[in-house]
Amino acid sequence: MGAPLKAVVARVTASRVETGGRIVGAIGAGLLVLLGVAKGDAVEDARKLAGKIFGLRIFSDVEGAMNLDIAQTGGEILVVSQFTLLGDARKGRRPSFVAAAAPEVGRELYEEFVRTMRSLGPNVQTGEFGASMQVSSTNDGPVTILLDTAAI
Repeated sequence: MGAPLKAVVARVTASRVETGGRIVGAIGAGLLVLLGVAKGDAVEDARKLAGKIFGLRIFSDVEGAMNLDIAQTGGEILVVSQFTLLGDARKGRRPSFVAAAAPEVGRELYEEFVRTMRSLGPNVQTGEFGASMQVSSTNDGPVTILLDTAAI
């Protein structure tokens, strides 16, 4: 088995992704999810990680405690593929990306992750798989969670 499917999940007040000078995805308050697919990952990994993220209680309730999930807040989700999350920089100064899934597998699992998120109900926007993108966000808190399928 390769490295686990990875995600960086940031609570945001707004986020958007552009490519080629056009906005391809934009949200208001919610979650920005950067997703990296590894060699050896499977459809079940994508579904499991999507469910975990959807259920994260990282939004504040009326008392200020992080007790609410994305559905309870009516927030939105922006998912952006980012194979560089699988970069290994332990040796030298140039990261190695050999743990990242091949593009066709990465696309398949990225799309399954997005389908699963959409089936759970929130407004889910996306970047453009494989494109050079500019991602901007306004972090809220800041609250940023690192997840991978090896730990859930």
